[in-house]
Amino acid sequence: MNVKYGFWAIAVGTFALGIAEFGMMGILGDIAKDLGINVDKAGHLISAYSAGVAIGSPLLLFLRKMPLRTVMLVLAGVIVGSNAFAALSPGFVSLLVARFIAGLPHGAFFGAGAIVCTRLAAKGEGAAAVAVMIGGMTVANVIGVPAATFVSNLLVWRYMFAIVSIFGLLAFVSIRLFVPYVSPLPAGNIKGEFHFLRSSAPWLIYGGVFFAQAAVYCWLSYISPVMTKAAGFTLADMTWIMVLVGVGMVFGNFIAGKLATKHSPSLVSATIAGIMLVILPLMYFFGDVRLPALLLAFVASACLFGVGGPPQYLIVGFSKGGEMLGAAGIQIAFNVSNATSAAIGGLVINRGYGVESTALTGIPFALTGMVCFLLLYRKFRTQGA
Repeated sequence: MNVKYGFWAIAVGTFALGIAEFGMMGILGDIAKDLGINVDKAGHLISAYSAGVAIGSPLLLFLRKMPLRTVMLVLAGVIVGSNAFAALSPGFVSLLVARFIAGLPHGAFFGAGAIVCTRLAAKGEGAAAVAVMIGGMTVANVIGVPAATFVSNLLVWRYMFAIVSIFGLLAFVSIRLFVPYVSPLPAGNIKGEFHFLRSSAPWLIYGGVFFAQAAVYCWLSYISPVMTKAAGFTLADMTWIMVLVGVGMVFGNFIAGKLATKHSPSLVSATIAGIMLVILPLMYFFGDVRLPALLLAFVASACLFGVGGPPQYLIVGFSKGGEMLGAAGIQIAFNVSNATSAAIGGLVINRGYGVESTALTGIPFALTGMVCFLLLYRKFRTQGA
């Protein structure tokens, strides 16, 4: 069996998760109108998913005695069931519960998937294999989210969740067919799963991910008002602008994955965070000029997924004895970073600064993220950082 098919099978699952996470933004208004609630209340459906991600990631520990392919199949099954439940939810409360359940397998799927990809990859190809897995989510932002949003807006919002459920089922079948048996992680007690946190390495990885992601998300969370109010695009233009952003994510993830197979992954992430320090001021000064705004949006989204890919490979090596928890912890860092940076960006705007100012807000985050990755490289380069 060609193990590369296994990587792509897992990527189908992350494709489904990408639609589940980011597709809500495009149908939130439709849900609010159909259920007779205001948009602010409908926004809790996004928060419920994030809460599921944060709570579900540590729950992966209870599956640690299972063969890893079995773990992946269980998680894919939850993706199918929870999103089918969301598609059929009769009211807001049931939909809120469905969204929470749908978030539970998110971090665990990425965490277990990173371990499987690392184990199955040829020597020196682990980072590239993980990049293939992450690629499913980036492609979801280019194709899956716009397509599912279009279908849902044309018909009814429930189709968004039905589509996620279908791709979750496809992931289940693909993993069953193409991912070979992968033995469970070495047995140990739950307390032992946390021993890796005694080292500074995982904390530097989590810190680097948290701050580097926040650097771009302070701005990306408000890309619609930046592009419409500052750069002068119309709301209709946001469809293809978001496709451009999605292409940037695919490009950044691919390039970072390739570089991380030839150079230190921590140094690759540090370099990308350094690039952010250059483009963020440019995004502020040229955010009201159409062409530069588009080019910088592409580069920023490439940096966003480029800086986050190599750490998902690194954490597997720096969480011996707690690989499940270590890999899932990356997703907690991602989601907490996204929520925090969006709140900070909103605070800056509410204080009366222009929407372009959200780019400047990200500068100290980019600097902190770069320092975390450089410290990781300096202290642990002999261990593969």
